[in-house]
This record gives sequence, structure tokens and C-alpha cells, in this order.
Amino acid sequence: MTAAENVCYTLINVPNDSEPPSEVSLKADLEKGEIKAKTEALKKVIIMILNGEKLPGLLMTIIRFVLPLQDHTIKKLLLVFWEIVPKTTPDGKLLQEMILVCDAYRKDLQHPNEFIRGSTLRFLCKLKESELLEPLMPAIRACLEHRHSYVRRNAVLAIYTIYRNFENLIPDAPELIHDFLVNEKDASCKRNAFMMLIHADQDRALDYLSTCIDQVHTFGDILQLVIVELIYKVCHANPSERARFIRCIYNLLQSSSPAVKYEAAGTLVTLSSAPTAIKAAAQCYIDLIIKESDNNVKLIVLDRLIELKEHPTHERVLQDLVMDILRVLSTPDLEVRKKTLQLALDLVSSRNVEELVIVLKKEVIKTNNVTEHEDTDKFRQLLVRTLHSCSVRFPDMAANVIPVLMEFLSDTNEAAAADVLEFVREAIQRFDNLRPLIIEKMLEVFHAIRTVKIYRGALWILGEYCSTKEDIQSVMTEVRRSLGEIPIVENEIKKEAGEGKPEEEVSAAPAAKLVTEMGTYVTQSALSSSRPSKKEEDRPPLRGFLMDGDFYVAASLATTLTKVALRYVAIVQDKKRQNSFVAESMLIMATILHLGKSSLPKKPITDDDVDRISLCLKVLSECSPLMNDIFNKECRKSLSHMLTVRLEEEKLSQKKESEKRNVLVQADDPISFMQLTAKNETTSKEDQFQLSLLAAMGTTLKKEANDPMASKLNKVTQLTGFSDPVYAEAYVHVNQYDIVLDVLVVNQTNDTLQNCTLELATLGDLKLVEKPSPLTLAPHDFANIKANVKVASTENGIIFGNIVYDVSGAASDRNCVVLSDIHIDIMDYIQPASCTDAEFRQMWAEFEWENKVTVNTNIADLNEYLHHILSSTNMKCLTPEKALSGFCGFMAANLYARSIFGEDALANVSIEKPIHLGPDAPVNGHIRIRAKSQGMALSLGDKINLSQKKTSA
Repeated sequence: MTAAENVCYTLINVPNDSEPPSEVSLKADLEKGEIKAKTEALKKVIIMILNGEKLPGLLMTIIRFVLPLQDHTIKKLLLVFWEIVPKTTPDGKLLQEMILVCDAYRKDLQHPNEFIRGSTLRFLCKLKESELLEPLMPAIRACLEHRHSYVRRNAVLAIYTIYRNFENLIPDAPELIHDFLVNEKDASCKRNAFMMLIHADQDRALDYLSTCIDQVHTFGDILQLVIVELIYKVCHANPSERARFIRCIYNLLQSSSPAVKYEAAGTLVTLSSAPTAIKAAAQCYIDLIIKESDNNVKLIVLDRLIELKEHPTHERVLQDLVMDILRVLSTPDLEVRKKTLQLALDLVSSRNVEELVIVLKKEVIKTNNVTEHEDTDKFRQLLVRTLHSCSVRFPDMAANVIPVLMEFLSDTNEAAAADVLEFVREAIQRFDNLRPLIIEKMLEVFHAIRTVKIYRGALWILGEYCSTKEDIQSVMTEVRRSLGEIPIVENEIKKEAGEGKPEEEVSAAPAAKLVTEMGTYVTQSALSSSRPSKKEEDRPPLRGFLMDGDFYVAASLATTLTKVALRYVAIVQDKKRQNSFVAESMLIMATILHLGKSSLPKKPITDDDVDRISLCLKVLSECSPLMNDIFNKECRKSLSHMLTVRLEEEKLSQKKESEKRNVLVQADDPISFMQLTAKNETTSKEDQFQLSLLAAMGTTLKKEANDPMASKLNKVTQLTGFSDPVYAEAYVHVNQYDIVLDVLVVNQTNDTLQNCTLELATLGDLKLVEKPSPLTLAPHDFANIKANVKVASTENGIIFGNIVYDVSGAASDRNCVVLSDIHIDIMDYIQPASCTDAEFRQMWAEFEWENKVTVNTNIADLNEYLHHILSSTNMKCLTPEKALSGFCGFMAANLYARSIFGEDALANVSIEKPIHLGPDAPVNGHIRIRAKSQGMALSLGDKINLSQKKTSA
């Protein structure tokens, strides 16, 4: 058996670079050396035995020269030594020398020093030989009455493990421990004794608990935790006992220990679904989140609250606690705030939305006052998005929210301002009654906007929704104010002439490589004129953008002016005023064109922007009804259509979520019997303590296929051939950050194979935790060897190695069988995830590693190919279903996934169906993968390459 299969009690750090010493030198150090030399020698002996060396010759030396020593370090090392040393002969009988060891430990159990007594009792918990334990029983019993609590609590543990393994040695243990528990005063001793009674004799534990159930809240936290576990187990096995203990659990919710409160709240939820119980548990969770400083604890407890919300009957109870949940926003950690806002948004209803909005508005205002922190902007963005969602779901709230949020349009953080702008655009289109208010606020903040992207959006909104004469004139006033004195070129030349006319140097700027939203590359080069730096502050915002060479905003301004001019012509009957307004609009456009063609801006105007401004000039000069319709009606129709589609998608996803939560039981549904359910079909009726223990040990099974055995066989890798002298195959069990290799080794020869060792090495971010122990295999015998591997990232990992062995009686060198490589599947670490389009584009621009995979498949349908890629890479398609529906011969979709190590993986699928090659022609195109690390991009590319072709069933 390897160390992976044994229960591990002691961890020892082994230096890899040290040479193993000889048995003779160790013997000399143990016999004649000083205490320090003996300590070092004993350490080396322990490490050699752990690595599979036998060293039988040193056993008597250690008994004679080391065992009698009184040094505490030596005594502690000896406990480790006796734990790991072989204590039996090959035929299973106890070694004679062990009687001497047993006598030494009997003396240690009566030693005056409590540390030696206690550590010896801890060591006895690990012994599996009843012949060694039998003579020590009277001394172990006597330790229960020792004056020091350290000795007493270890004596209880020793009695418990001996009773569990060899009941005949101490048949009266439960009675003995019950009497001990009644009289004991120390909290740790009571905890150990009570824990033993839970597992050894539950009825006695219940008897004790019923005598002191009213004093439970005065006990120490370690004993309270064990009491919670007992109550859970008893009520789980016998639901009729719930009424007897539920009051005790309620009392424990008031415990001073956070761990007890957490466990008590979890137990209360499983024992009762009454609204009062759920409310008490949820309140306890919220208090824990607020009071605990550790962010990991906050996230774990938040997850428990989210689990509570998933239950339809509990959701209404939690809706009353939304305001308490929002207190968690005082935490500075962004991840905690994100989860809290999402939970609050899921629980918001018409009853509490008003209070929620008030709190969120206060939080938004607070972010404006705090000193800038890297997460402040992101938190502001989250708050804006949450308020946006509230206003869409509850339109009555929009009027309260908009004035506060519109102040942030002038914010220097473009991302938060862009979110506000998106919200305002949706609100002005959806809520007709709010348009005057929004226009008024927009005109107020317009001059303060400092970001060109936000400026463009604000111009579009003003141009699209200003419908009264006064508003249109206000827009023109704001534009003139933002543009400064016109004509711009003359004004700028005058300014320069006033400051002395410097020589101009015109130089070609290096070609800038830009990435468009679709991910394609565009090369842009420009001539720029370098001139002495001037004070930029005196320039109005719009003129500043134009002088910097950003003429895209000018094209947007031209469209806005055209829309308002056409609307002004329709509203105002006075021809003189009409002509005056149109002429002013055309003058602004003409002066911008003039500026773009001059050498004054840092970059000249692009041809696209020239075309757009020229078109607007032509439209204003002709004023045809067709153009009037296109500018003033069609634009708004397309926005309305986009918002409708988005709303439908949101409603559809909400409907799917609610359908998932509302579990309907049909009359012909099968009845599940707990004894017959597989481990992977766990329900809330299973023992939660047992489940969490299994999860920690990594023995819970993922539901991978309808037939659990079939999915297990998929993970078996053959390592050697059937004709090799040693046949080996490995089952690869993945548990998050660990991989356990369970290797079956079969001796196919008629010889006994000695020192049969599995030697492994790894490539990639894998690390072998321990060296498997050597085995002896009889003819045609088999054995299982386990090896643990740690995983550090999603990079493709390879495990390779060989099996070496000696043939019994043969004089030849060691034999070696080389094993096939084991490739670790990247898919075990990648999970589907979702993000917004803006986040996707930002990551796409930031990630520096790209892997371009050419589509090479036998699938002829575009949608079928996309779904095949999604299923084989565990990625999620971010492109909406509606955008992918229909057939037009080509398809583009964005995919996203995240690894359990927090690494992001992006992919852009661009595929087409070559119709000219016939209906059965396979799909062709490219898949571009981007990731932060090279390993992730390459691994995902390899996975797509391997799984592109559909295998025929």
C-alpha cells in the first residue's frame, strides 16, 4: 500500500538534494554520537523508511541506544519512527523486539511530564497492533484522571480509537467516557469525550445533551460545534426528534463563535422550512458577512444565501431582508459587492424597490466623494448597472434615478459614464413622460462632458429626442458654446499670430495598428504637424477634440445638427428663422470640413468623416421628404427594435431560470430510495456533513454520463502493451487541483518480481507529490499503485514514466518497461462563463496570446458545428440565439470560458458554408483564441484541433 492509500497523520519535509547515507554510518551515529548527531541520524532513518528502505539491522540499535534517552526531540522523533517502521515479520507475527518498545511506552504513560504523556497517547491512536496495546490499557485508563487537560483529552482520543479498532480491549469505553464527561470541566476534554459518544454510543450522547440542553449556550465553541453535528445527525436519521432540539439550535444562532453560528444556521435550514426559521438563519448569515473580516468567509456565506434564494418558498422570506443584505456593500472587496448586488437584484420586488433604489443612490454618491481607489470605478459601474436593471423592471423608479446618474456623464471614468449613457438612451426611448426631464438634465451637464465617446452619445440623444423649439435652440446654443468662435481656422490662426508665428514641421506619424470590434486589424497612418505646446484649458471641449484630430465626433455632430434643423423647419413656420437656423448648421459643418483639410489639427480628417459631413450638408440644402424620414424616423425605429429584442432575451432567460427553480413533481415520477441512489445523485436529504467530507476528500463523482461505469472507463489509459512482462493501465481521477493516478500493475510472467517500482515524471504545470513505494509481485499477481499529482494551471500537462523491477533469483540488471504518456485533459479545468460585450472586447484587446485554428471538419451545417465546438470545449456562446438563427451562408460568434484557476479564454468563430461546392460541402473558416497565458491559448487550440471532426456513432 502506498502512502496515498493510508491515512496521513504526520507530514515530513524531505530535502531532495541529499544523498542517502549508508547503514553503517547511521549505526555508528546512533550508538556513539552526541544527542545532536543521534537526532540527525534518526531523521535520516525515518526518511529512508518512508522511501521504501527496510533497514531491519537498525531496529535493535535504536531500542538499545536511543529509546532510553530522555531528550524531548528524540522522543518526538521516536514516535514517528515507531509509527512507520514495519512491526511484524513477513508471516504477520509481531516482532519480538516490540515487547521492549511496549515496556518503554508504558513507562512514558506514567512519566511526570504531561507533554510526554500526551504525545505518547496521541501516538497510540495510530497503532494498529492489538498485542502492543493490550498491556498498556491500565496506564491509558489512569491518564483519564491526570491533573493536566492535555493528557486527559488525548487519553479520551486514545480510548476512542482503541474502542473503534479493538472493542474487546476496552468494552466499557462508552460508559467510562460518559462518567468522565459528566464530571469534566475543561472544554477541549468535554468536546473530545462528547465526540466519542456521538460515534460510539449516540444514545448516551443524547442522554447527556438532554440533561444540559439549557446550558448549551454557555459551553465553549468547540463543544457547541460537536453538539450542532449531533443534533443534525439525530434529526436527519429520525425527523420526529426535530421539535426536541430546534430550540437549542435557535439558541446557538446567538453564539459568540462565528463557526458555531454558521453551522447552526445551516442545520436550522435543513431541519425546518418554516419562514421564521429561514429568516433567523438568513439574518445570522448576513450578520456573519458583515462582522467577518476575511473576504473568503464573506463569499462562502454569500453563496449559502444565494442557495437559500434558489428555493421558491424561501425567496419571499429573503425579499424582506434585502435592506439587511445591502449592508454588506460596506465591504471594500469588489467580488463581495458584485455578488451582493446580484443577490439584491434577484430579490427586488415592488414592495422593496423604492428602499433599494434609495440605498443604491446613496452608494453612488459616496463613490464620488471617496479618494480614488482602483476598484471605486468598477463599483460605480456595478451600481449604475444595478440601478439600470431596477429602472427597466420598475419604470416608476426611473424618475428618481436619472437625475443622480446623469451627474456622472461628466465623470473622467469613461466606463461608468458609458453605462449611464446606455441607461439614459434606453430610458428616453421607453418612458415618454421622462423625456423633458432627461433633455433638461442632459443640457445641464453637456458642457461638462470631457470624454469624446460620451460626448458623441450625448449629441446623438439630444439630436434624436429634442422636439420643442426651445430645446432645439438650447442644443444649438450648447454646440456653439462647445465649439467656440467660428470660423475655427481663422480664429485659430489669429490666436497663433497673436502669440508669434512659429515654424511648422510636418512629419509622417508611424502607422498605428488598431483592432476593430469584430477583432480584425486596421492600419491607420496620418500626417501630423508638430507645434509648440499651448495651454489646452482655454479651448472649449468640442474644439479640443477636433484639434486633437478626432473628427468622428464631427460626423456625429453633423448628423445631430441635420436632425434638429429638419425638425426645426417642420415646427417653425417663419421662413426667415428656418433659413437662419439651417444656414448656421451648415456653417458649422463647413467650418469643421475646412479645419479638417487644414494643417492645424494633430491628424487630418478621414475620408469617411468627410463623406458623412458632406452628405449632411447636401440633405440640409435639399430638404427632401425621404431624407427627413430617414433621419428623424428610421434611426429611432432601429433603436426601438434593438431594445425590444434585448428585453425579449432578458425575459426568456428569466423564464428559464424560474422554470429551473420551480420543481414540478409529476404523478408518474420515480421514487428515489436513499440507499439505492448513486453518489452523484445527491439531494438535500443526504447527510450534509458526510457530503462536505466527501467533497473535501475529492471522492464525490461528477455526473458525467447516464451510465456511471461507462464514464469511468473513458478515463482509463492503457500504459503498456498486452505482451509486455508487466501490464499497466491507469485510471485518471481529477479533483480540482489534484489528480490521482490509480495504476493497475499486472505481473504476466511466471517469476516473482521484486522491488517493482512505478517511476513517474511530469511535463507542464504538474508536480508529483510523492514517490510510489516499491512492491513485490508474485507470478500472475496484480496490485494497485496510487500517485498524487498537483496541478497549477490550465496548461496541457503530460505524465510519463516507466516500471522498473528485479526478477527473483536472476543475476541480470534491473528490468524496465517504458509507459505510454498520460495527457491531462484541459476540459476538466474549464467551465462555461458569461461576460458583457464590452468586457469581452476589452479582454480581446488586452490579451496578448492568440492562436488561430483553421476549421477542418466533416460537419456540413454551421449551427451544428458551433454546438459541436461548444460541447467539446466547455465554452459558452455569448452571441444571442436570434443573431445566429436563420441561414445566410456564414456565421460569426463569440465564445467565452474561465478556468478554475481564474484564467479567461476567449474565442471568435468565423465560419462559412461554401454553397458553390454543393449541399454536403463541409464548413470552413477560422477560430481565433485569445488568452492571457500562452499555455491556455495553445491548450485550447490543441483541444479544438483534436475534436473538430464529428465521429460517426
